[in-house]
Amino acid sequence: MRVKHNKSGKFKTKSNCNTTIVNESDTLLNYLFKTYSDRSKTTVKSWLSHRQVAINDKPETSFDAPLMPGDRVLINFEKGFKVFKNSRINIVYEDDYIIVANKGYGLLSVSSDRIKDKTAFHILSDYLKEDNPSAKLFVIHRLDRDTSGLIMFAKSEDVQFKLQRSWNEMVLDRRYVAVISGHIDPEEGEISSYLAENSVHHVYSTPDKEKGQFALTRYKTLQKNSRLSLVELQLATGRKNQIRVHLSESGHPIAGDKRYGSKENPLGRLSLHAFRLRFVHPITRQDMLFETPLPPQFVKVTR
Repeated sequence: MRVKHNKSGKFKTKSNCNTTIVNESDTLLNYLFKTYSDRSKTTVKSWLSHRQVAINDKPETSFDAPLMPGDRVLINFEKGFKVFKNSRINIVYEDDYIIVANKGYGLLSVSSDRIKDKTAFHILSDYLKEDNPSAKLFVIHRLDRDTSGLIMFAKSEDVQFKLQRSWNEMVLDRRYVAVISGHIDPEEGEISSYLAENSVHHVYSTPDKEKGQFALTRYKTLQKNSRLSLVELQLATGRKNQIRVHLSESGHPIAGDKRYGSKENPLGRLSLHAFRLRFVHPITRQDMLFETPLPPQFVKVTR
């Protein structure tokens, strides 16, 4: 199952919705007239103007919006779809058990000693509580504050437990892209070490297997210029700051990563983005695959 990043936000589907699947190419209004011929044309048009129509989970108000075979058209007969919109995080998938979101850089995943409410967790918790004040959200994994990309939360403690208990078996693929200093040699390979953390929460590699946890990062250079490279990174293990440490210790720190030795910051941010997340759904057991486009500025700065 592949779900594309939806810049227009995510709405909640209720039981008062009706779903139909498009069989042949058409425009939205014409399709609605044919499908709901028992309703007046005025009523059908009002569905569009009141945001009661969605194509593939995206609310649509344009009469001439194109439809392709296989598209899913939803009608909410009671009211317009409630859309989640936030400039710092976007929901790309939601069901009764999990939420997958695309987090912007500079946003904490969860609260810290200093920041309590301006976090991905708090924003999504508030969103759930709008419909159900007793709703709860549970952390499954985290992204660093200045890392953007795909992050997942659970809607129950049981789902959280299932995913965290079997993380290595259920998470099939996690990939990032990063802008790094210089050119890593060879252009494709692996970096492995044992990672430990000191008293000031700085992660580093250690030769002592007793003190550190094994970490393995696979990498591939996608493009480069005279100063910088764009690399794809696949996590074989999921240790804290694993990618940042491995690239820094290879002599090619992530651009903007001052904490791990970077001396350049062409994008004014940590140039690390989680673009792919593939996992086994904890309840349905479906193979779930989510991807976001590579950040355009990452591509531009390494041409």
